Amino acid sequence: MLQLINAFFYALFILSLGYYFLTNLQWYSYKLNRVLFHHSKTWWHFVYFLIPFALYAFVDGMSEYGFVVVLVYMAMLYFWYKALDKPLVFTGRVKRFFAALLFFAIFIAVVFKHFAVIFPIFLAYFISLFIEKMLFNGFKVKAQKKIADMPEMKVVGITASYGKTSIKNYIAHLLKAKYKTYATPRSINTLGGVMKDINEDLPDDTEVYVVEMGARGEGDIGEISTFVNPHYVVVGKIGPAHIEYFKTMENIRNTKMEILKTARLERAWVHESAMVKPESNVHTFGEKASLDIRTNITAPEFVIEDVKATLNETSFTLQGVRYSASILGAFNAMNLAAAVLVAKELGLNDEEIQKQLSTIEPVAHRLQRMDAGGKVILDDSYNGNIDGMMAAFDLARTYEGRKVVITPGLVEVDDDLNIQVAKRINEVFDVVVVTGDLNYAIFKEYIDVDKLVKLASKSEMETMLIEQTRVGDLILFANDAPSFI
Repeated sequence: MLQLINAFFYALFILSLGYYFLTNLQWYSYKLNRVLFHHSKTWWHFVYFLIPFALYAFVDGMSEYGFVVVLVYMAMLYFWYKALDKPLVFTGRVKRFFAALLFFAIFIAVVFKHFAVIFPIFLAYFISLFIEKMLFNGFKVKAQKKIADMPEMKVVGITASYGKTSIKNYIAHLLKAKYKTYATPRSINTLGGVMKDINEDLPDDTEVYVVEMGARGEGDIGEISTFVNPHYVVVGKIGPAHIEYFKTMENIRNTKMEILKTARLERAWVHESAMVKPESNVHTFGEKASLDIRTNITAPEFVIEDVKATLNETSFTLQGVRYSASILGAFNAMNLAAAVLVAKELGLNDEEIQKQLSTIEPVAHRLQRMDAGGKVILDDSYNGNIDGMMAAFDLARTYEGRKVVITPGLVEVDDDLNIQVAKRINEVFDVVVVTGDLNYAIFKEYIDVDKLVKLASKSEMETMLIEQTRVGDLILFANDAPSFI
């Protein structure tokens, strides 16, 4: 009887460890090296994996009461799970992993009479990798065929360190005035995500397909660009986002410029931060109007001038024409300008463009304004870059009432950038709510103690808002790092 109980709890234990393991893998795009070496809470691996495994192995090896360790571990894991804002999503890949895990666990237990733990997990991981590789290749062939069967469709490729999703959405909105336009949804920007989108959702009658391309390493964007072969390319602002992975700004620039690896490029617009020289079909845009002595790169061909940003709209001048949209943030002038350049190239006139701009909606959670309960709320929770965050602070500063910011700071950047953020926040805001531990030490050092509030868990958010805010406040949600960060 006790043996059956132990077998049952062994199954629960290995599935629980597998749940923790796979949840972390899913967060980090199934890259094991990122889970092991780039996780911001590596102590979790000790508390929720290594120590429970060691205790289970020791107790189960010394007695028949290993199930006690399992009960304690499952209780711990349950509270860990309840605090997550991004729990495991049971995709086909996840289900295949757990099926393989159970198979190997049962096989080893029956054949070798041993309740192995680590070995089945890693066997399931590597078998899962093999299966996904096989499926990936099949999906790729299918997506390639679908694109080949749509020879008249124009493809617009978008990349940037900041603002990829915004530029993509703005371009798609403008082009819908003239074309059947489809854009990759949400923030899908990996090769696998683009392939899945093509196979499952790309309409057969699409005339313009707008594709967002992201990267966590060299070669990522080149792989996507070679696959979809865009006719038109936009490279937005390049900055130190994900510098942890790329190490240098030069590596980031080189990776973003991989988007030009397309066999059918007709025109490209590249932000001045890429530091490239114009060519016959590669143009530069930006806000500089004179020679940049530091980089010896001349002023951009398309200069964005006279940018005005208020809590209601953003306006700018491009090629002598004034444009405006109900989009917040001065940095969005650059993103909107890129969309205007693409729209003009594809045949829209200024009147059509301005008409579309007048109906454009802000991208959700990117300086999205909401008025509720007598408070002005700026939801910038999906913005995690220094330029966008500083622009949001400048916008908030124009508000005459009390100002509150809720932020974890920046992630995957050097401390120097978070020091800049903290200093600027201290100048602008009356109440500063820091979520999580990641940058709290920096904020504590640079922000006045009477302004600073620590929010240990997002579950406390509602109580905090009641206690710390009041009617007439402006509340800025600046970045929203998930709980595992």
